[in-house]
Amino acid sequence: MKKKFVLWAAGLYILYALVIGAYLFWWSAYGVPEAYQGTSADPSTFMTEKELALSQEYSRFQSFLYLVSIPLEWLVYGGILVFGLSRMLKQFGERVSKKHFVQIPIYVLFLTILMWLCNFPIDYISRRLSLAYGISTQSFSGWMRDELISFWLNVGISAVLITVLYFLMRKFVRRWWLFSWGLLVPFLIFMMFIQPVVIDPLYNDFSRLSNPDLEEKILSLAEQAGVPADRVYEVNMSEETNAMNAYVNGIGSNLRIVLWDTTLNKLEDKEVLFIMAHEIGHYVMDHLFYMLAGSIAASLIGLYLGYRLLHAAVRRWGKSWGVKEVSDIASLPALLLIFSLLSFAATPIELAISRQAEQDADEYAIEMTEDVDAAVGSFQELTVNSLSTVNPPALVKYLSYGHPTMMERIHMLENYQKEE
Repeated sequence: MKKKFVLWAAGLYILYALVIGAYLFWWSAYGVPEAYQGTSADPSTFMTEKELALSQEYSRFQSFLYLVSIPLEWLVYGGILVFGLSRMLKQFGERVSKKHFVQIPIYVLFLTILMWLCNFPIDYISRRLSLAYGISTQSFSGWMRDELISFWLNVGISAVLITVLYFLMRKFVRRWWLFSWGLLVPFLIFMMFIQPVVIDPLYNDFSRLSNPDLEEKILSLAEQAGVPADRVYEVNMSEETNAMNAYVNGIGSNLRIVLWDTTLNKLEDKEVLFIMAHEIGHYVMDHLFYMLAGSIAASLIGLYLGYRLLHAAVRRWGKSWGVKEVSDIASLPALLLIFSLLSFAATPIELAISRQAEQDADEYAIEMTEDVDAAVGSFQELTVNSLSTVNPPALVKYLSYGHPTMMERIHMLENYQKEE
């Protein structure tokens, strides 16, 4: 079984990578349709030939790395089960302690280390590409610091969640998925509440916006929209990247309006105001709560399907994996594999919903600011600084774009201007 797994896994993965490479580098055209040529959405009107060539190269390479990384996770989980590594990790934990609340965190720690090591080459290549094309400015030590913060956050949160999950599996054989969901709902709300004030500051320094005049204008927009904010935060992202961003996140008293300093440094005030109006639009239209509600609903469906599929998988292959029953912690890679596959299947739907929300926020922002030139200018500058392509291949768009393409966004603004 092991030899067969290696042959099939390696063969299919290589074939998949070749097809994806051919699709991105030979079969896909990155130009704009004839109807958009010469318009504000045409990158040749606001990018140099060198910038245009670099953006297409960079987009192809990064898209390739992203797409080939998707099945890699599945193969690693499968290999851990087939080669008995999961059983070995479980046995190691049992030698350390007889208590499940000790064994499971130990298992989670070593499984996370293994997955991190397997993903590290692609993450590192992606970082090197970002540096080579002038997107990233972060030192290796800074990048590793962020990687380690993410690693230990992942270990800590996962250890708690998985320990509780497997306790419920042992306690409620047929209803563990439902009880797990019941506990997951308040956890998701809690994480959304603490994200801006506990987790985000672990990565970057946040301070009050250094431009008081601009802050007053942004807060005026927020007040006009009914956003309960009394300050705007600036985050020092220029130490890490040349890309730009802004966002409104958090709920209740922890709500924050945040601007990257790169956005402040590279956009005019009127362009920043359009970007902030877009982010305020998300709040006004309750997109944060819809996102939370969607996560809650998706987690219920995912846990139920995970329950069904995990039981079937353990019945079929559990003996060869060394997994005695569903509540055996050695079944965790199988459960994570199932969740990963379900998440991938849901990705096009989730991204389509996200793109619609982003389009609604764009429309809200232009209605609020009524400055088409500033809106178009901000999108063009975002495109240049991130070396993004305005018209990506369909597969890339539907599997990785949570925003409409820049061509679609700028075209919407031009239509708005014509209507006016």
